[in-house]
Amino acid sequence: MTIQVLALVGSLRSASVNGKLAEAAAALAPEGVEVTIYEGLADVPFYNEDLDVEGAVPAAAEALRDAAKAADALLLVTPEYNGTTPAVLNNAIDWLSRPYGAGAVKDLPAAVVSGSPSAYGAQWANADARKALGVAGAKVLEEASIAVGGRFQVFAETHPKDHEETAAELAGVLSALVGAVEPVNA
Repeated sequence: MTIQVLALVGSLRSASVNGKLAEAAAALAPEGVEVTIYEGLADVPFYNEDLDVEGAVPAAAEALRDAAKAADALLLVTPEYNGTTPAVLNNAIDWLSRPYGAGAVKDLPAAVVSGSPSAYGAQWANADARKALGVAGAKVLEEASIAVGGRFQVFAETHPKDHEETAAELAGVLSALVGAVEPVNA
């Protein structure tokens, strides 16, 4: 059985370092683990209960929910915008949390990787994303979440997957996520 990890990236910019961190996680996935980077977040409309009607949910929001329901674990990779998570990531969590108590992330193991050029590594965004995921019903792995800071100059010349410290940290996050996935026939 292949363990499916869905990665949501909070930066829509094509040259995003956070996007590269997600690519590194996908490249570093151990045998039996597939990390899929979700590509449709820009198409998901802002959450509005008037739109969240059974049988009429916008296609982009439904596709996001379906991707999360098909995943065994969730990895959020986020920059920090104005001291918190980007709107696109908060919006994704909003759609994935509904219906409350039975949303697509309920009981799904989740970890957060944040990245920033500052030495703090977007720690506020990391904490906010973990909080929102927990409220949404995910099983947030607090100890597996990491903040990558002060390395963006290095990443200009070296992909995060090829940076020894970053690769080791991401491998640790993936290992924790895999360890938190419930066996199908336990």
